[in-house]
Amino acid sequence: MTSNASRYAAAYAVLTAAHEVGDYWAQQDRDAVAKGRPGREGRVACARHVASYTAVQALALAAADQGLRLGLDWRRAAAGLALSAVTHYLADRSAGHWREEKPTTGLVRLAQATGSSGWLQRDPGAGPLLDQAWHKGWIAVAAAVAAGGRAR
Repeated sequence: MTSNASRYAAAYAVLTAAHEVGDYWAQQDRDAVAKGRPGREGRVACARHVASYTAVQALALAAADQGLRLGLDWRRAAAGLALSAVTHYLADRSAGHWREEKPTTGLVRLAQATGSSGWLQRDPGAGPLLDQAWHKGWIAVAAAVAAGGRAR
């Protein structure tokens, strides 16, 4: 029987690796360019990206569950994947908005409220770094949700 800690460690490793593949390799250029745009165009592009991203994470988690005999409860795994998807969407709507002095997205407002506004203005790499930190923090929570519970 696999322990919760082992399931968590495996789920976190797999979801993080799949994040890299889904966020960079699976993302279409058209979606990367448009996902932060206002209105329907941006929402649809971001949703399309998050769908492919989540598919990559789901396939990787399923392969790990099967290959490593983790015994994941798929209701919990689905909840973890949904959490990863929703928080990914929230962050990616901020694409192209990180340097706004009057932020139009919630994540940029949060970054500014937590003292990152100067960094965001001075360093063009600050926004993408905050974006990735957000993603990976939520992946840790998603892995805990996916791995929790009793082994089957």
